[in-house]
Order: sequence, then structure tokens, then C-alpha cells
Amino acid sequence: MCQHQPPCPPAESADRESARLVAHHPEQGWSLLCNGVLLFEDTGELLPDGRIIAPHRPLGAELVMTAA
Repeated sequence: MCQHQPPCPPAESADRESARLVAHHPEQGWSLLCNGVLLFEDTGELLPDGRIIAPHRPLGAELVMTAA
């Protein structure tokens, strides 16, 4: 898919989200990356082979529970 140099990381790699944007639709909540990954605003992903990566937002400091 990727035609530029250096090539984007493949969809199977851990750093797949660092690929270049091909299409960005914030009003719809998704972006298409050069490696074919659909990246959603909730941090979920749809890989080109149909696998789903569940949202993986880190918890904000106000949501982290600590022992007293």
C-alpha cells in the first residue's frame, strides 16, 4: 500500500498508528492510515484483514484509583 520512503509500519506491527494519514474525517470519528488501518477517535482500530483492536485509551489521572 505505502508508496513513499521511508515506508509506513505495516498494519501488523505494534507502531502501526504512526503511519501517515490518507483520509481524516473527525466529524465521523475515523481516519484511514497509509497502511490500511482504520483508526477511530475512541482509539479502537480496524485492521485491513478485518481484525478489531479494542479501544485502548489510557485512564486520566482523575479516573485512576489509589489505595488510601
